[in-house]
Amino acid sequence: MYAGIVKSAKAAWITLLLSLAVVIGLFALPAQENEASTVGGLSDKYQTTQVNELLEEFPDAQTSTALIVVSREDGGELTDADQAAIADINAAATELGAVGPPPQVPPIVSENNLVGLVPVTLKAAADDGDAVAAEVESLRGSISDAAPEGIKAELTGGAAFTADLAGVFSGANFILLTVTAGVVALLLLITYRSPWLWLVPLAVVATIEQAALKVVDLLAPVVGIDVDPSAVGITSVLVFGAATNYALLLIARYREELRIHESKYQAMGKALTRTREAIIASGGTVILALLVLLFTDTLSYRGLGFSAATGIVLAILSALFILPAALVLLGRKLFWPFVPKVGDAAREGKFWGKLGEATARAPKRIAGTAVVVLLAAGALLFNVQIGLSENEQFTEKPQAVTAAETLAEGFPAGSTSPVIVLVNSDSADAAAEELAAVEGVSSADVVSENNGVSRIDVVDQYEPGTAEANAFIEDLRNDLAETPEYEALVSGEAAERVDQLSANQHDLTLVVTSVIILVFLVLFVLLRSLVAPVLLVASVLLTFVASTGISWFLFVNVLGFPALDTLTLLYSFIFLVALGVDYNIFLTTRARENAVTMGTKQGMLSALRSTGGVITSAGILLAAVFAVLGVLPLVTLTQVGITVAIGVLLDTLVVRTVIVPALTFILGDKFWWPSNPAAQGGTGGRHEAPASSDDSGSDSLAAPAGAHRASTR
Repeated sequence: MYAGIVKSAKAAWITLLLSLAVVIGLFALPAQENEASTVGGLSDKYQTTQVNELLEEFPDAQTSTALIVVSREDGGELTDADQAAIADINAAATELGAVGPPPQVPPIVSENNLVGLVPVTLKAAADDGDAVAAEVESLRGSISDAAPEGIKAELTGGAAFTADLAGVFSGANFILLTVTAGVVALLLLITYRSPWLWLVPLAVVATIEQAALKVVDLLAPVVGIDVDPSAVGITSVLVFGAATNYALLLIARYREELRIHESKYQAMGKALTRTREAIIASGGTVILALLVLLFTDTLSYRGLGFSAATGIVLAILSALFILPAALVLLGRKLFWPFVPKVGDAAREGKFWGKLGEATARAPKRIAGTAVVVLLAAGALLFNVQIGLSENEQFTEKPQAVTAAETLAEGFPAGSTSPVIVLVNSDSADAAAEELAAVEGVSSADVVSENNGVSRIDVVDQYEPGTAEANAFIEDLRNDLAETPEYEALVSGEAAERVDQLSANQHDLTLVVTSVIILVFLVLFVLLRSLVAPVLLVASVLLTFVASTGISWFLFVNVLGFPALDTLTLLYSFIFLVALGVDYNIFLTTRARENAVTMGTKQGMLSALRSTGGVITSAGILLAAVFAVLGVLPLVTLTQVGITVAIGVLLDTLVVRTVIVPALTFILGDKFWWPSNPAAQGGTGGRHEAPASSDDSGSDSLAAPAGAHRASTR
């Protein structure tokens, strides 16, 4: 019934044209612009979120501020003439509409005379990201021009960081998409060695990726989820990788069936029937894992879960409807110069067949060695550090970061991001006095008041995100809680880092537990087995630990990253486990299908021959696609891309190739317990068909006996 969409040219054309009409209709619909511009955001059970909601009611809620940092280019002390020039720099900012200190106020200079400071208020409203970015850019140009020779004037602070973070993603998704498409095109060309075939899956995948982003734009405002730019970039990469993987699996099976069936429609129908379950199970696993993110405390996780799950749904639909229709209409010649003909022996599979036979001869020794190697790689996680400071978020430091580093040479490190404390207005003065006396605090000033709540800005000596800053925030909250009449809430950049760590711990526990259970259940339903799902889940968890260990070693010793970002572990886990299971699904579903006619051992050997090439190609392609995330100058995405890429390669080349087959050879029919697919074919698990004399793993091993008769007609 399902294969009817390709039973004839008419059915295929109807399927293709209806799909095209739906895609065109999507792009014709207007969508609200997604205003989420930053990574992070927490649920309202955290103090930082509660403070931000209260601050929205303050008169100065939409005020955006920045800091002009003045220093000598040679790093020396500011002379009297240099300090006098600060007034000119302030005047240049004022001419553009920014509000700085009055001209009669002496410039703020650090005690060591290394740094001058000019706080300014921008005319752009804080919630107008484009206006803030434009004003920051204009200010930077103006103050730089006003600075005399030998003097450096830079902009940092809240507005500058906001503008620079937005700048990271300005055009970044286009670059990411272009590089990703280029990588996919190159690898498809190498895989198929055909001047035409690669164009079809690439065109389908590229179209569905854009359609997925459009659907997200349409639905996100409706369901009330913000999707930040990093989630958009990851969604593009994930859709490209997953949809291409499904395409590789389908095309490989289609090519096999073309060697058995004269009719291309019959061949595609059989290919769809045989791969449909694996594709739906594979994509369904990823979707379920991503939907778990909707229940996390981190809002950016929720946005990614919604966006990426939507993309995977469309990737599945493209593999089951659009791609089959396009392929069957173009026919056999699409594979030129290696056009499959009825009766042809398979060219692929020789290497994988020999590797499988070698594993079958000593499965315990080979599997044990592989497991020990992966565990040793996981041991590299010893002393792993989690949490990056604000200045460590970028692989290429923008001016907001370099200016903040300069500022820290003369002023407290917390100057760029004061700690915000909200207290009962009746206790504001007492709270400010108490805060000013806290060790590590440079100043504590009441800056505004609204509806009985006062805001106190606390400047401390710690850079947000560092261990010292985290400890300071925790101690500060504990101390303030001892005076209930303050009704104190603590926020600001440093406090948000602390809350993010807490939220990440909650989210990681939730996601790890839920995803493991969901993946197990999907595998249980798919394979009708209890043993196989346990072993497959354990194998992908081992892959995650090993890849994270190797990545941590590279981050510290090669790339110089001081720690893993709080988002890295969760993103890496969910992608590696969900996507890593894909390849095991592709392999084991084929092995189970084969076991019906030839028994467990020969079924696995045949599955290795049949799927080895396509799974390896898919793994290499997916790894390369995720590595593309490194083109964005954010440490988080670079870390996620590298970790997932390494994990996918380990899963493809070690786990799926060696460990899973070895476990199957060791356990035999018990691998499928309590079911026994071998018994369905009449072997009862007591007899296994002999290996094919064709080392390539001719398709006769993989196809039911009736298919051979079809090929002779």
